[in-house]
Amino acid sequence: MDRLGAMAVFRRVVELGAFAAAARDLNLSNAAVSKHVAALEGHLGAQLLNRTTRRLSLTEAGQAAYDRAVRLLDDMADLEQAVGQMEARPRGRLRLNAPMSFGLMVLGQTLPIFLDRYPDITIDLVMNDRVVDLVEEGFDVGIRIRSELGDTSLIGRRIGGVRPLVVAAPQYLQRRGTPHSPDDLLDHDCFHYSLNSTGDEWPFTNDKGEERRVRIRGRMAANNGDVLRNAAVAGHGIWRTPDFLAQADIDAGRLVVLDLDGFRSADHSIFVLYPPGRHLSPKVRVFVDFLVEVIGAQCRAHGMP
Repeated sequence: MDRLGAMAVFRRVVELGAFAAAARDLNLSNAAVSKHVAALEGHLGAQLLNRTTRRLSLTEAGQAAYDRAVRLLDDMADLEQAVGQMEARPRGRLRLNAPMSFGLMVLGQTLPIFLDRYPDITIDLVMNDRVVDLVEEGFDVGIRIRSELGDTSLIGRRIGGVRPLVVAAPQYLQRRGTPHSPDDLLDHDCFHYSLNSTGDEWPFTNDKGEERRVRIRGRMAANNGDVLRNAAVAGHGIWRTPDFLAQADIDAGRLVVLDLDGFRSADHSIFVLYPPGRHLSPKVRVFVDFLVEVIGAQCRAHGMP
């Protein structure tokens, strides 16, 4: 006996409420439908349906069998779909949300590689620094840089790490002096990133586990890192920033990394987020794997796991 086939027939009989209706729906004869149900009852050793001339009803055993059959058949359909999607060619439009600076400095360099690799996928990248509801605004994937993922209904995968640095321009340090500890920052103009989860406090720790929290003050706040970068390079204050945003200026000598007596900010992680679902679409799956491969390798090359 084809048990899955018999369960599928039994399910349609229950859902349509009649053998004849199930026969029409499945393109089978009435006799074939009856044979499948009888064979299932014989295999299970229980009567599943109460049959009268006017209606069908489930027995107690039939209700249990129906509930299990629905789950089993749906799981089998999901399995077939998942395996089929793994072999499907990734295609379609991928809507991506990312922070502005990360999009400019990192994604701008890596997305052309992705487009070359997957010619049937198109990218719709929206960059902003506000918190975006991926589901409500119709995004397939979002990128977030955080110390921890936190409470979210989204699926998250870590793709690499980011090290926050405290930097300033040489001309600022010549004019105002160089801070040598977190507490020294109280005497300096420090830029406030207004979307910072810790507000205007900069937390620090050292290798001994000691902690410092400094409530910074300064003449400028902004919700975008590139704006603060320009002000820092121009010598107007001290800036705490992800390493990828300041590295080119550090290498060129336009910014200097400050040594605050061994204290530093906690490392952050780069997460790729996507809405939950039973199956990941091929375009999302290959994009997530691509980020882990390419951006993860870039982070490791800079000493961040």
